Amino acid sequence: MNTTFTRRRASAALSAVALAVSFGVFVPQASADVGNAPFGPGCASVPKEGEGSVDGMADDPVATAASNNPALSTLAAAVEKAGLVDTLNNAEDITVFAPTNDAFAKIPKADLDKVLADKATLTKILTYHVVDEPVEKADLADGSFKTLQGGTLTTDGSGEAYKVNDTASIVCGDVRTSNATVHTIDTVLMPQ
Repeated sequence: MNTTFTRRRASAALSAVALAVSFGVFVPQASADVGNAPFGPGCASVPKEGEGSVDGMADDPVATAASNNPALSTLAAAVEKAGLVDTLNNAEDITVFAPTNDAFAKIPKADLDKVLADKATLTKILTYHVVDEPVEKADLADGSFKTLQGGTLTTDGSGEAYKVNDTASIVCGDVRTSNATVHTIDTVLMPQ
């Protein structure tokens, strides 16, 4: 047996693993005791520290947590305009499918301004994004959930890729606040 060749192969394999680790390609499996960690490509843009970070949001109720996250400032303003801050902050074990600022930016400005000026319509749209039960990643593969507005949201997907109503992608899911699970989405959902 050629021991020099075997050592070179072993050395090359170790070098490849070291290179993968140094570039962040190799990520060990999360252990079972980690719980439901946030997932999705948009999680990388969540602040690493402060009130708008994942840890900071966990300390506050959902409307307050959203107001501290820079990517959710349009949603936070809409929730305040609709008078839903106390309703959301005082609810227990809810799930919010939270449209990001980029999601709101997809709506033509004139249409968005019109909705923001109509409290009844705004409330209907915002409460359509809220489910009165915890919805975690494991529930998203093939889910159907009644919203506070009275309509139904559907979810499907796997791994890190999930859709809501076949139109919105979850960009950062399973973010915890003191009273809610938040899944940020890239499109504002419209009730039927």
